Amino acid sequence: QVQLVESGGGLVQAGGSLRLSCAASGRTFTNYAMGWFRQAPGKEREFVAAINWNDGGTFYPDSKKGRFTISRDNAKNTVYLQMNSLKPEDTAVYYCAAVPYGRTVLRVEAYDYWGQGTQVTVSS
Repeated sequence: QVQLVESGGGLVQAGGSLRLSCAASGRTFTNYAMGWFRQAPGKEREFVAAINWNDGGTFYPDSKKGRFTISRDNAKNTVYLQMNSLKPEDTAVYYCAAVPYGRTVLRVEAYDYWGQGTQVTVSS
């Protein structure tokens, strides 16, 4: 049974940092990319970052470059999202997901597996 379990969310003041973790289990993800999405109340799920499990290649939308960094630890089967200089508009539920190579990393519909999400709240 495939499981993606996010952790590390919480309440932080504007300007602070958080590191989210996503522990993957239940199958081999070597031919997958791992992505982070977020969803604020009343908004669509938004792509934040992705990383190739094999070679560590990363993908960011222009709006997330500089403050967000995705990384992975192959030995721990864990993907991380480091978030710095957080803003109130970063408040959302953050989801980890897995997409097979060959599909776009940008679209929610492309992903096969999802975690339950972790809440991030940034106070002003």
